[in-house]
Amino acid sequence: MNDNNGRIYIRFLDVSDTDDMLDLMLRNRQLFEGVSPKRNESFYTKEVQEKSILTSNSQREEDKRYAFGIFLKETQQLIGDIALFEVQRGPHQKCILGYSMDQAHNGKGYMTEAIQLILKYAFEEVGLQRVEAGVMPRNVGSIRVLEKAGFQQEGLNRKLLEINGKREDHLLFAMLAEDFLKA
Repeated sequence: MNDNNGRIYIRFLDVSDTDDMLDLMLRNRQLFEGVSPKRNESFYTKEVQEKSILTSNSQREEDKRYAFGIFLKETQQLIGDIALFEVQRGPHQKCILGYSMDQAHNGKGYMTEAIQLILKYAFEEVGLQRVEAGVMPRNVGSIRVLEKAGFQQEGLNRKLLEINGKREDHLLFAMLAEDFLKA
């Protein structure tokens, strides 16, 4: 997906992206481990990264997860990933948004662009009505990204996830299709 005026584009990952994804994860391991649930050491191998991409592709076919890479238009470099996961149909019509960005590219507005592209996909292509995102209160950069993208804070999920051996609170943000499509 591409916005002609944007500096990035998003597309589904395929196995040809395995080495680039592994490199991204290894370069940013310390940063990502500070905000993500614990990962096994095997996560940082080519085999697991390839399997993750293949699993995401099959989950897309099952309408459970839509995972994209974030790429710079100018260089085609993979600089992050973004996904809609835990898709719920029926009366809910919602999912959770997750994302990560190479620390070398933080603070440049790329994630805000990527979120706009994936929201367009979520609401216009997949037909969801609600996209939720959770962020730890101390992750000020991620909170700012969600607010810039138009998400509204709705509450606090106490001790939602275990991060680095400690249960962490997460602020709940959401974007509704009607709000996105009006903007």
